Amino acid sequence: MNQPDSNSTKPTETVYGNLLQPIALGPTRVANRIFNPPHGTTLGSEGVVTNNLIAYHEARAKGGVGLIILEGMAFHPSFEFESAYLNAGRDSIIPGLKKLSRACREHGTAVFGQLYHAGRAVRSSHDGSKPLIYSPSDIPDERYRVVPRPMPNEMVWEVIDSYAKAAVRLVEADLDGVEILASMGYLIAQFLNPATNRREDEFGGSFENRLRFLRETVTQTRKAIGQGKTLGIRITLDEKTDTGLDADEVIKICSALEEDDVLDYFSVISGSSSSPAGWIHVFPPMAIPHAYVADDAARLKNAISKPVLVAGRINQPQTASEILSERKADMIGMARALIADPEFVNKVAQNKSDHIRACIGCNQACVGHRLTHHAISCIQNPRTGREQLFQNTQESQSTKTVMVIGGGPGGMKAAVTAAEHGHRVLLFEQQARLGGQVNLAELLPGRAEFGGVTTNLVHELERNSVDVCLNSTVSSETVNKFEPDAIIVATGAVTRLPEVEVNDVELVHAWSVIQRHKKIGQNVVIADWACDWTGLGVAHKLALEGHHVRLLSGASIPGESIPGIVRDQWIGELQSLNVELINFARFFGAQDRSVFFQHMINGEPIICENVDTIVSCYAPQSNKQYDWLFEPTGTHKQPTLIKVGDALAPRTVEEAVLDGFQAAWSLQ
Repeated sequence: MNQPDSNSTKPTETVYGNLLQPIALGPTRVANRIFNPPHGTTLGSEGVVTNNLIAYHEARAKGGVGLIILEGMAFHPSFEFESAYLNAGRDSIIPGLKKLSRACREHGTAVFGQLYHAGRAVRSSHDGSKPLIYSPSDIPDERYRVVPRPMPNEMVWEVIDSYAKAAVRLVEADLDGVEILASMGYLIAQFLNPATNRREDEFGGSFENRLRFLRETVTQTRKAIGQGKTLGIRITLDEKTDTGLDADEVIKICSALEEDDVLDYFSVISGSSSSPAGWIHVFPPMAIPHAYVADDAARLKNAISKPVLVAGRINQPQTASEILSERKADMIGMARALIADPEFVNKVAQNKSDHIRACIGCNQACVGHRLTHHAISCIQNPRTGREQLFQNTQESQSTKTVMVIGGGPGGMKAAVTAAEHGHRVLLFEQQARLGGQVNLAELLPGRAEFGGVTTNLVHELERNSVDVCLNSTVSSETVNKFEPDAIIVATGAVTRLPEVEVNDVELVHAWSVIQRHKKIGQNVVIADWACDWTGLGVAHKLALEGHHVRLLSGASIPGESIPGIVRDQWIGELQSLNVELINFARFFGAQDRSVFFQHMINGEPIICENVDTIVSCYAPQSNKQYDWLFEPTGTHKQPTLIKVGDALAPRTVEEAVLDGFQAAWSLQ
């Protein structure tokens, strides 16, 4: 049993008190209504728990979350992750899980483990290094483009038995409960769906037969773990794909399982890994509405009596509280919200909800890192995934005067971090507004939430009493006046245009277009060297404004450098607006309203005719305005000098924030 911390604030004393009310999920008493849903962290090693993974989850437990459901774990040889993911099919998982669960329970947080088999929804290794891919039937997968092998009947029963055996390992590791992933187009969903289940044995055909795999799995798992541990499933009412199960049938499935009385809760999510459109809704980017799964949860809650959990783009306490008040769900899942701010629940309990660092749904360092097999992090919170390296903030033993030049995200993060360590901090920004390139990104269609990076950091600057000087440059007199112990240069990057000959066509930089500094003609060609958010965003903006847009990218796909889950949704938007997409195109110049490119692979010319405006997304260059600071002065006192972010080398906002954070941390 889990008890709330003795120091926790009573629910009636807080604005969002219903978020702090305890709830029983079967035999487990959860201290509040916020849970951290399963999500890949890439913090494991060889299938077992590491100290980095423990530190990651303990930070959320310290932050007050009532329940942590660990990432989906493999458990059968027919489906095994890379080594960075957990594997509950081996006894070696037990010691680390036990250490993790005890670390979280010390803070009053319950811990469940999720068991997961992807079936056909997995990419083939093409080199024989991964197991053969199995599914109920040999129906091809349109996202992963694999043809699975139908599971023999004896294998089906073996996998059911393996669920139960893996659940026993989770119980032996002292976890409070087990969740079975039955959604998002993975193996169990493949058995439930007649589109992917064409079997002719007892597991295919009729509704009862297609339900049999899930029903036997939860029944055998319950027998194996007994009544003393919680057992639930995660289910999808809307897979966001044409071939997915419809909500009525999913509700029928859940109602049948509730009658069996082996489950303690149902957790609702959206989307499917089996299709590009469905996948976007599994990890919804900022273009997807907030709390978009809440109505699905409400439908299920109206049909069953067991607790219903919900997650999906819920990042504000007010939204979470409203879902509970409207009885749409009984618990609220927050994955990315707690990645951005592990102290979310504590801040709610302390009536400091305005101090929460709100997730912006960018998917860059959380989902994005997972897709590239890197450890989880957050563009706003670089301590995420690095909890072992950057432990609790402590005031420096000696107070320093720190001057930060540049008020973009890297400079602001440096200023906040230095102030948190007890230093006196002065932040100088040449413009009238803080934010840097974030101020550009937030102007693009569907990207306004990106401005939350600036909003969050400005609030942190204010709370930490950083002296902010806008419309200000720094001179040698300024340095002499304040005598800083350290100067962090975070002046970002400046635009440049490609060195090509352009006649009779206006050539403008994308940043000018975003800021509406230039008038744009009707027929536009975008020369996209960067292949990041800039070209996609400008193309989207201009197409919505009625321009005819051709986007020529230097990569194999526009937006190549941003996470696929963001890029795919954006490309879908562009194609619906009839934006012409051409790849592997190197910009060569323009003459007589014709713009010339060369195909980067075959060398053939690509000519765009009748062009009014060329928008360049060419590489920016570091702002060297303050390089004079790094020249020897001969004075007796030389401050510590550090460049961060694009001032060091043009990169992403994630790297700018990380640079600023690390620079300030090094001053302790």
